[in-house]
Amino acid sequence: MNLIHRPRRLRKNRVIRNMVRENHLRPEDFIYPLFLVEGVGIKEEISSLPDVYHFSIDQLEPEIKELKALGIEQILLFGVPDHKDEVGSQAYSDQGIVQEGIRKIKEIDSDMYIITDICMCQFTDHGHCGILKADGEVHNDETLEYLGKIAVSHAKAGADMVAPSDMMDGRVGFMREKLDGNGFSDIPIMAYSAKFASNYYGPFREAAHSAPTFGDRKAYQMDPANGKEAINEVMLDLEEGADIVMVKPALSYLDVMKDIKTNFNVPLAAYNVSGEYAMLKNAVKMGLMNEAVITETLLSMKRAGADLIITYFAKEVVKELRGK
Repeated sequence: MNLIHRPRRLRKNRVIRNMVRENHLRPEDFIYPLFLVEGVGIKEEISSLPDVYHFSIDQLEPEIKELKALGIEQILLFGVPDHKDEVGSQAYSDQGIVQEGIRKIKEIDSDMYIITDICMCQFTDHGHCGILKADGEVHNDETLEYLGKIAVSHAKAGADMVAPSDMMDGRVGFMREKLDGNGFSDIPIMAYSAKFASNYYGPFREAAHSAPTFGDRKAYQMDPANGKEAINEVMLDLEEGADIVMVKPALSYLDVMKDIKTNFNVPLAAYNVSGEYAMLKNAVKMGLMNEAVITETLLSMKRAGADLIITYFAKEVVKELRGK
């Protein structure tokens, strides 16, 4: 048959497929989440997230060195405090679990790039992401004051970047003003710009002990039915000074990521969240799929426009890539 166009020519073997591959996964694409807990001698697997651990600060050194050896030099830090109260005071304490963790990690490896999650849910006794009014609603503007205090305290401790995940209106601009006013104008902000009220967060809420004690977060996180609204949220965050924007979750919102990348020429992060991780890990463990589904899934995020991927898979994927 006389065919001029034969796309299979470029699929003939592994070498040619690698030559024409459009998207790649590299260690520098990944941001690895770390969960810190108070105490001593703790490295405890999180039951909802196989192969992911709670670490006490004294147990961090082997983990940081392993990440560095793999070429993963960027982490997203979460803290799980023992003490919680209505204003999340441990979130902005100079002796808070996150602040102590930042200092310890910088002591282990000063080049490790530390991004800190800025939210109040795991620090408040009610589990919501801000200050509550008498009727139980989260008070947007009062919450901003606390988010600003948290961001500044993280920067003082040595954080390289802050990442507000609360979804309060105006929080990026307020945080930018507070950081700049305290001499931290060089600290970038990675905004959870399109964070949806998703059911994929279940395992994380166990990991961070952050489930709300009443109600839900639909009054501040985005409706999963809305895509155009995400564009507006990104636009507002960029106007307020965000340096990187994020879509969370990733897998069910690839269309949103594509639209954002088409409309804005800025770095885009995707959060491959806990439910997505647990779903694939369990499917592989049960023999329903092989491990190649993991890289396929992460590549779909790159194809949709993600420049960075926050993922619990980072270490195992890098090990797999290096083994090829």
